[in-house]
Amino acid sequence: MSGIDVTGADPIPETDDAEHTEALDALRAAVRTLLHRTPGEGAWAKLCGEIEVASLAVPERFGGAGAGLPEVCVVLEELGRTLTPAPMLGSAVIATTALLGTGDDEACARLLPRVARGDTVASLVWAGERGTWDPLAPVCHWDGRLHGTAHYVLDGAAADVFVVAARDERGWVRLFEVDPGDTVRAAAVALDGSRPLATVTFDGCAARPLGADVDHAAALANVRDVGCVALAAEQVGASAHCLDATVAYTQQRVQYGHPIALFQALQHRMADLYVQVETARSAVWAAARAGGATLPLLAAVAKTHASETACRAAAEMVQIHGGIAITWEHEAHRYFKRAHGSAQLLGQPHEHVTRLAARVL
Repeated sequence: MSGIDVTGADPIPETDDAEHTEALDALRAAVRTLLHRTPGEGAWAKLCGEIEVASLAVPERFGGAGAGLPEVCVVLEELGRTLTPAPMLGSAVIATTALLGTGDDEACARLLPRVARGDTVASLVWAGERGTWDPLAPVCHWDGRLHGTAHYVLDGAAADVFVVAARDERGWVRLFEVDPGDTVRAAAVALDGSRPLATVTFDGCAARPLGADVDHAAALANVRDVGCVALAAEQVGASAHCLDATVAYTQQRVQYGHPIALFQALQHRMADLYVQVETARSAVWAAARAGGATLPLLAAVAKTHASETACRAAAEMVQIHGGIAITWEHEAHRYFKRAHGSAQLLGQPHEHVTRLAARVL
């Protein structure tokens, strides 16, 4: 595959704002360097302390960096490359966006500075056993107390605060702050062991309503869109690593006296995968730079395309590496599990395709 360069720093697609693009490239380089220097679980504390990644989505008035979704996507893409276990997606993006969406300045001023420092992990509690992240149908309900059992709660077993979506007796969707100590929570046995999920049960527990007494369904829909874009960025990072690792292997593996990278059939497969990874990256960046009415459409495109790309990239990694890829010692099975687990999170591709169809047909 001498004609395709799949290594390097994955530069951010150019925009008219060259200074912003340069800053994003610098952020990527800093995160990648730190993750190389400090791999694994120890990376999160350093990412928060040295680069302040948990503060990116938090406004400055709440102790954050006041950055945007592009900066968040840079960090998630690098975390996806290495499958580094970190509460970036669940706490620093999804739960943070939910808190901001309530408009509850008191709660944001009290909680978000701690989230921005990485001292506090917040988890959004939302989906039921079937894994449907429908803004109009949270699994829990509120009658003055919270009731219900939520599944697939990101970092739920270790969270310091829960933001819970629940339907009240009027049929409105409301968001609540809950002390995890008042709930029954248990770590879930997940396909992807590097993505900690939990089941949380509310049996008439106390909760603090967040924000004004209004329906928060629109705010929750925005949380899903922002979360989908951030997750898609992570999936692109994992896909890019699978591609890089597989190309490198084809250049090392010799068959019939030649590196298998010289076989035209494999060249075509790698070239096709390269195009798919790059178009998924473009979809993510289009969504990350979008706003307003275009975000739901582009978020659905990004999540669908990135999910399908990650699954294909991981499958190609396993298949082309051959027998070694299905051993416990090789990393391929970890990327395969992450790809299929992430494809279910925040909605399966076919669910987002249905959303797309409703908007464009």
